[in-house]
Amino acid sequence: MDMPTLLDIGWTEHFSEQVDAETLQATPPARICDVHRGRVLAKSETGNMELDLPSTMGTADLAVGDWVLTDPAAGLVVSLLERHTELKRPIAGLATKYQLIAANVDTLMIVSSCNADFNPARLERYLALAATSQTTPLFVLTKVDLAPDAQEYLEKAQRLSPLASAVAIDAQDKTSLDQLQPWVMPGQTVALVGSSGVGKSTILNGLAGIQTATQNIREDDAKGRHTTTARSLRQTTSGGWLIDTPGMRSLSMGGSSEGIDLVFADLIELAASCKFSDCAHAEEPGCAIKAAIAANEIDAGRLQRWQKLLQEDAQNSQSISAARAKQKSKSRQIKSTVRNKHKRRKNN
Repeated sequence: MDMPTLLDIGWTEHFSEQVDAETLQATPPARICDVHRGRVLAKSETGNMELDLPSTMGTADLAVGDWVLTDPAAGLVVSLLERHTELKRPIAGLATKYQLIAANVDTLMIVSSCNADFNPARLERYLALAATSQTTPLFVLTKVDLAPDAQEYLEKAQRLSPLASAVAIDAQDKTSLDQLQPWVMPGQTVALVGSSGVGKSTILNGLAGIQTATQNIREDDAKGRHTTTARSLRQTTSGGWLIDTPGMRSLSMGGSSEGIDLVFADLIELAASCKFSDCAHAEEPGCAIKAAIAANEIDAGRLQRWQKLLQEDAQNSQSISAARAKQKSKSRQIKSTVRNKHKRRKNN
C-alpha cells in the first residue's frame, strides 16, 4: 500500500477526538515506526517521514506505535497524542522509571515454543502486562513440527487464563501461519513478545512478507540468541500492523495489580470463600484455595506464582511511590533554595 489513509495506519476515533480540523490540517498526524537516537521514522498519508524531536522531548518519551502531530516543512514532531493503550515495564534498578515497549496496540501476541521455553510463570507475567495495558492477549505456540505432542502445550496455555485465546503454528508454513490473519486485518496493531529464539521474527517475516534475520534455538536448553535488537512497526500483507520486540530476559511487575487480579480472577473468587478474610492460603483452617488444590481443581504452583507476582508488584510499586515522593521533596528543596537566594540578592 503506497499511499495509505490514516485509517489504514491505525487512526481511530480516540485520536480524532483529540484534534480539531484546523490543527489536523496545519500539523498532519503520523505514526512512529522506528525510534532512533534523536530522531524517529514515521508513516503518514503522504508517505514515510524522518522527524527530529523538539527540545522538550526525548526518544524515551516515544514508543513505536505512537501517533504524533508533525511540522512536515521543518521535519519536526510537534506533539504526542494521548495513547489508546501503552505497554511498559519497570526498568531494573531505576525505581521511578518505566521502559516503553509499544503504544496503541490492540493485541499482544505472546509467543512461546512447544519445548522447554514454555514457562507458565513467564506467560502469566505477559498476561498481566496485557491486562494492565488493556490489550487483548493471544498465545502463539510455535515449533509444533518439532514437538512430540503440541496439543498438550496448547491445552496448558488455554488453562492459564480465559482472557487469552491460543493457537499452535508452524511459523514457516504459510497455511499454518494463516491462523493469525484474524488479528492482523486492516487498522489493527499487534505486538509480538516472548523469549529470544521462539520464532517472533519468523512470524514477522511470514505475515509481513519481508525477510529479517532469524536465529535457531539452542538444543540443550531451548533458549535462543537475540535477533531483533530494536522495536519496529511493519505492515502485514493483510493490512494490519506488527510491532516486533527484542526478546525479554525478564519482565518485572510494578503498578500491575489490576492486571494480576484479572489473570488470577479464579483464585480471587475462591479466596472470597475462605473462612478468614485475611487468609494467607497457607496453614489456616477453612482455606478455599487449599481445599481446591487438595481436590486437584487447581495447581498448587498457580497459587505460588500468584503470591509471588503480588509480592513483587507491591514491593516495586512501593519503591516507585517512595522514590517519586523523594524526588518531589528534593525538587521542592531546590526551588526553595533558589527562591531564598533571589530574596537575599534583592535585600542586599
